[in-house]
Amino acid sequence: VLLVESGGGLGQLGGSLRLSCAVSGGTIDTYNLGWFRQGSGKERLFVASTSRYGQIVYEDSLKGRFIISRDRAKNTMFLQMNSLKREDTAIYYCAARTRASASTWYKDYEIWGQGTLVTVSS
Repeated sequence: VLLVESGGGLGQLGGSLRLSCAVSGGTIDTYNLGWFRQGSGKERLFVASTSRYGQIVYEDSLKGRFIISRDRAKNTMFLQMNSLKREDTAIYYCAARTRASASTWYKDYEIWGQGTLVTVSS
């Protein structure tokens, strides 16, 4: 299976961006999916996850600003990012896990996209 992120780029401070993660070579319902981000020189951090059973988890500080979703018809996962802050600047990765449930730990995910860079600026 292949994951391809898109939708990154320059975001305005206080504005919105929507990231996409297209899944190919497999059916999206098969996988537990997650979004992670990594700032320059920093570790990879959990953003949000959506399990194949519909359970959604967010990193606490992002609740209310970010929304994760999946579209079965498009075989794609999304991350809607609102009220952008400078600290949201990072490379955003989508990941898939075939085991029982979604996870907040990046090492639990077996399949990764190439990442998409988000830069938030005024």
